[in-house]
Amino acid sequence: MKLLYKSFNLPFQYPFTISKGTKTHQPTLVVALSHLGQTGFGEAPAISYYQITVEKMIEDLERKKMFVEKFAFTEPQRYWHYLHHLFPQNNFLVSALDMAGWDLWGKIKRKGLAEFWDAAQKPLPLTDYTIGLDSIEQMVQKLKAHPWPIYKIKLGVEQDIEIVSELRKHTNALFRVDVNAAWTLEEALRKIPLLEALGVELIEQPLNAGDWEGMQHLYKQTSIQLIADESCVTEGDIEKCAGHFHGINIKLTKCSGITPALRMIERARQLNLKIMLGSMNECSIGSAALVHLSPLVDYLDADGPLLLEQDLAIGLEYNKGGVSLPVGYGLGVQPNESIFLS
Repeated sequence: MKLLYKSFNLPFQYPFTISKGTKTHQPTLVVALSHLGQTGFGEAPAISYYQITVEKMIEDLERKKMFVEKFAFTEPQRYWHYLHHLFPQNNFLVSALDMAGWDLWGKIKRKGLAEFWDAAQKPLPLTDYTIGLDSIEQMVQKLKAHPWPIYKIKLGVEQDIEIVSELRKHTNALFRVDVNAAWTLEEALRKIPLLEALGVELIEQPLNAGDWEGMQHLYKQTSIQLIADESCVTEGDIEKCAGHFHGINIKLTKCSGITPALRMIERARQLNLKIMLGSMNECSIGSAALVHLSPLVDYLDADGPLLLEQDLAIGLEYNKGGVSLPVGYGLGVQPNESIFLS
């Protein structure tokens, strides 16, 4: 195989603020694997609080590039196992390469990815649109500028209830809330009933990722759907989420790609957990992978291309919350190789 890669710093339409901080650009790494006359693409955005940077991904990739290219590619699951052992401390990089392997496999086999897990004919859930933390006035303006049937609202500040109350005045859309682990148990117990009354469907990661005792108490005391995000990074975390959360958020970059995500979906179903596929602000390359997996899950958060000013591929079509399976083989999106790979 032949490996190419390039890093990007993609600007957001608005500064993107969550309880952990603000960023104006999304750093991301795009990889391309060429084999048998086809090229597969993959993407891994860098997220600072997981302490994996684009520079770290490139450093690891350069150190072992020869071994990545040497592999006798036959199918993506086998390739993932090889990559998992080659880069045991870098799930982000493994995810990008695994995605490229699946895209390559689809193109070789002349199938869209959803066909491999018999999901091509199943309905897709609507995707939410994320409203990042800001002044209340600015959050209202973002909502008005982007009419959408489902919003994910970033919270985790003193004005949480005031924010959602004001946003509710301007739409009847479904609300989801993402706290990014910012609440104490006492805050959660106080705020959740008020948010439920405002039409909030679910809450992602209300407490610190390590507060399992607090989550168990919250799980027993509240009726709203509680979804694990920071508490569910890899497939090894699913078991302990049962009895503490009602569902899990699978993010491809965190869990190391499409291959383990498929196993996570299967195990979560066995444990009667709801499943969300989550965005890490991927452009259309990474978001397409989420869309292909989405018929298998309950909730979809694949709004990365809607939040970014710059995209690196075409082929994803959004329409009032709906997003269609891309038409074509593999991921079904078309990156402009001449622009960003050399």
